[in-house]
Amino acid sequence: MNDKTDEFAAHDFFRSDRFVNDPYAYFDYLREQSPVFREPHQGIVMVTGYDEALEVYNAPDRFSSCMSTTGPFAGCPIPLQGHENEDISELIEAYRDKTPFHDQLPTMDPPKHTDHRALLMRLITPMRLKENEDYMWELAEKQIDTFIDRGECEFMGAFAQPFAVLVVSDLLGVPPEDRIQFRKKLIRQEQEGAGVGGVDGAVEHSPLAWLYDTFSAYIEDRRRNPKGDILTGLAAATFPDGSVPEPLDVARIAANLFAAGQETTVRLLSYAFQLIGDRQDLQQRLRDDRSLIPNFVEECLRIEGPVKGDFRLAKKPTTVGGVDVPAGSFLYIANSAANRDARIFANPGEFQVERENARLHVAFGRGRHACPGAPLARAEAVVSLNRMFDRTSNIRVSEKVHGPAGARRYSYLPTFILRGLTHINLEFDVVRENVPEPVPETVGGGSR
Repeated sequence: MNDKTDEFAAHDFFRSDRFVNDPYAYFDYLREQSPVFREPHQGIVMVTGYDEALEVYNAPDRFSSCMSTTGPFAGCPIPLQGHENEDISELIEAYRDKTPFHDQLPTMDPPKHTDHRALLMRLITPMRLKENEDYMWELAEKQIDTFIDRGECEFMGAFAQPFAVLVVSDLLGVPPEDRIQFRKKLIRQEQEGAGVGGVDGAVEHSPLAWLYDTFSAYIEDRRRNPKGDILTGLAAATFPDGSVPEPLDVARIAANLFAAGQETTVRLLSYAFQLIGDRQDLQQRLRDDRSLIPNFVEECLRIEGPVKGDFRLAKKPTTVGGVDVPAGSFLYIANSAANRDARIFANPGEFQVERENARLHVAFGRGRHACPGAPLARAEAVVSLNRMFDRTSNIRVSEKVHGPAGARRYSYLPTFILRGLTHINLEFDVVRENVPEPVPETVGGGSR
């Protein structure tokens, strides 16, 4: 092995911070070994190939999502030893209530996931998404007003985080008088720790507990006192068989949408504005031709998606990409690696704003568990870029904070689940005259 290969093999991706800033060379190394490769430190099967990732995502009969957000790193209560050649589906169910985040949609398997997912899609109708998108234009304008005159901002705190929380609050009908409280409770404080998927294995559950309590109270109130608002619609929603969910079931769905809608959007926005701040040529192309913005967003998702990967647990002995996978094996589907598979994406490490197949990315996962925040993130990114282009010129990365071009200093979340900056400081020139409002095509699509 050469020195570079020795370096990759020596570091534990899940415990070391060696690949936090740049995981892509490591993923390329893994794919060169095999698109499905058992890494030596934790024994986790790393799925870095695009077709192989789709195979796993689309086979819930073979792979459980029961520990999708943590893998084995928050503790696995299921006694997996000695069952490598068996079907362990019943064993998983026997211990499911002891697994981390077992009450959330991402960790559910059919048939429970099917019912709860259907409930979610009854809440997020095309009409509601369109109404929410219309609101985004007004909200983006107001949020920009809070910092525009300074000519600079820490973009995530000044815009991306509050914007994302307020958009999903509107989608779910949180009363306007309560939205400030949602901002205080839900805007991520990066300095508090890595949270789910951190290299220290930490798990933060308290924001979800607060959301469960808050939305359960909303649902109970609207069932007693219907008001004809969106929350009343949530309270009246039923499972596909017509049964009425418990208030906590609805609250869990709402909480999951908050988490997905906020995290994916904030990470996507931070990269999009980092990129245009570093690439003035690309920024000018988008300013000159706003029709490029939706595909620009897709290419951002492909090359620097907000989720590095997701876990699955093999329910039975199987194969993936020709590689044997015993029952009880943990698999890590590396979205970030699959999105740079040269078999699918030509020159995968190159950002191409007009890449024709950019939307084939798996940045939001795929299959039954595709991220429900996907249409929100896409729409929010398009709206945010347009509004910031309307109100500014010459958006640029702050050299005071991040250093000069060619020697930037960026800090990334130290997790193996999320990919994103901890902060991004921007400077810009303010456009004082009124600019006509752009009217782009609706951008939803791809709901997960």
